[in-house]
Amino acid sequence: AVGEAMTRRKLKAKLTYTFLIIGLTLVLAAVARFSYPLAENGSLAAIGWQATYDYLKDMSLLIATAGVAYLTNVFQKRSSFIDSLKEEWRDVLHAKSALLEFTHIEQPTNQQYVATFNVLSETIDNMRTVYRNVGETQDMIGLYPFAPLHDMRRVLQTLNPAKVGSVAEDQRKQVRDAILQAFYALREVFLEELDLEEPSRPLLIFGGRRTKKSGAPRWARSWQDRQAKRHASLAAPDAAIDAMHQELYDKEQSTPKPWREVPAATGKA
Repeated sequence: AVGEAMTRRKLKAKLTYTFLIIGLTLVLAAVARFSYPLAENGSLAAIGWQATYDYLKDMSLLIATAGVAYLTNVFQKRSSFIDSLKEEWRDVLHAKSALLEFTHIEQPTNQQYVATFNVLSETIDNMRTVYRNVGETQDMIGLYPFAPLHDMRRVLQTLNPAKVGSVAEDQRKQVRDAILQAFYALREVFLEELDLEEPSRPLLIFGGRRTKKSGAPRWARSWQDRQAKRHASLAAPDAAIDAMHQELYDKEQSTPKPWREVPAATGKA
């Protein structure tokens, strides 16, 4: 278990509370600093403001240290929570893949069904190490936080070979579509907590391909040539192996690929 679930909402609340306390402390220190010189010498107000300012000044290092330690603890819990979310999401992906694979089996065995069901069951139960049920109290169980996982479980149970025997392809396809629908609904809300950002350099077109041309700069080729000459001056343990490597390398470099350009004279017809 991850302990306290440091969700985005809870993180925001704790940061707001912390900065509010820091802000109020700074305001109080500023008011005390500029108030006691203006107060009448020897008055209770002057003595009180000066004592307040001196106390805050003396405690400033301790206050700052406590604040840093508290924020460090908060962000450590957030990091641990995010790691647990990612681990749970990997379990969800594994369960989804296992379920889809099972729907493609024409005559599944009971053993295959049990193995697939166990993968999903573990994913459902592991959610309790990340989130508690919604509305859970000492007297009530509450509601499971991500119902689509139970949708997957119910549709999988319709293919239990011990109960239904052989299942037609159209029914297996319907179950497969239901699993994907539940997965897409789950993905839409589950990943929001990860604070994902858009990539800096997305590739948004279909049929994407490499934009860099084949080759390397002259200095890199020279470096390669120097290494090759130095390597060639050494005695080969097995000349046949070196010859095989050379033949395979030349063949690969002379074979055009979508990611590799070769001169027309050396390319294959």
